[in-house]
Amino acid sequence: MRRIVLLFLLVLALSIALPASAQDAEATPIVVDGVTYDPTVCAEFTDGGELSDACQQMIATYPTPPEITPIEQDRFTLTTYSFWRVGPEPTPTFDAPDGSPAAEIPQGFNFIRAVDLSVDGWIQIEGGRWIRESDARWSQPSYFTGVTISDGLEYPFAFVLDLSRIYVSAYPGGPRSQDTGRWIKRYEPVNIFATATDADGWHWYMIGPNQWVEQRFVAKIQKIERPEGVSGRWVAVDLYEQTLVAYEDDTPVYATLISSGLSTHETPEGLFNVWASLPADGMSGATGAPSAYALQSVPWVMYFNGGISLHGTYWHDLFGYRQSHGCVNLTISDAKWVYNWFHDGDLTNEIDNPVYVYSSGEYGVTATGI
Repeated sequence: MRRIVLLFLLVLALSIALPASAQDAEATPIVVDGVTYDPTVCAEFTDGGELSDACQQMIATYPTPPEITPIEQDRFTLTTYSFWRVGPEPTPTFDAPDGSPAAEIPQGFNFIRAVDLSVDGWIQIEGGRWIRESDARWSQPSYFTGVTISDGLEYPFAFVLDLSRIYVSAYPGGPRSQDTGRWIKRYEPVNIFATATDADGWHWYMIGPNQWVEQRFVAKIQKIERPEGVSGRWVAVDLYEQTLVAYEDDTPVYATLISSGLSTHETPEGLFNVWASLPADGMSGATGAPSAYALQSVPWVMYFNGGISLHGTYWHDLFGYRQSHGCVNLTISDAKWVYNWFHDGDLTNEIDNPVYVYSSGEYGVTATGI
């Protein structure tokens, strides 16, 4: 991936808020109406049969994970910037509206940032050239955000991935049933009260009273051990679950969904360090090839393995699924949070925060490898 460094965006930098403070290693137990949060009281009920009173009370008291809080959206970037798709065919640019041809945006997966939309039928793009509005399509960035974690992730939870709002099943491995009264909503966070495994090796999670969903419809957020030699602030990227968890030493403080590299451009596993970070950067690669791409003003970029980075993403809203050329895609809001947290609110400091990329399973196959 070839990196095109853009000018430092002062107004963007000034929009950064201070990061969340570190969480205590020993979090205070969560208690609501006299019920202490402990979803494991349901762990033994894995056949869809009658639940104990304690389990039913736990689910009724904590229908959603109580230890998480959505972060603030990066409203500045989401509302001030305007991103547009051009191509995939070559797209002419001009020196002015109705002016002379200036250059051509090559064929490929291309996005531009509009800096002037005041001329009817024309878009001035970053760099000063103009394109016809008819040659572009406005792109809506994702408004999804990850969550801060208050209890050190004592119990795992999950984000729903499915786009079709399917009904859940009444027992592990069972058919989807409207009788459950529950359908799953894209990106909603859910508790994992119990786990069962079907004949093909897939895990099923009970997310409500005898409301079961198969693991491929959710992304599990779970705690891992700190890699040897790592300390302070670091992030773990799970390529199997397509998640990112931020840690302060051994304590998870934040979690979200990501999109890593496709099978043709897999994100490499390993332990890396952020070697450069920019509030915004241009990215391009494979010029002239069918997989060519060029992206203006990619926000909140953190390079950790050559040209591979964590960064904000405005061209898709499929977080939790592989989508990239090798980078770790985050929503714009999530990328800003991680960027700001790494910098501890000081954009002038140097950072080399660890990025641990691993896989908790084998992507695309069953748990038994079939």
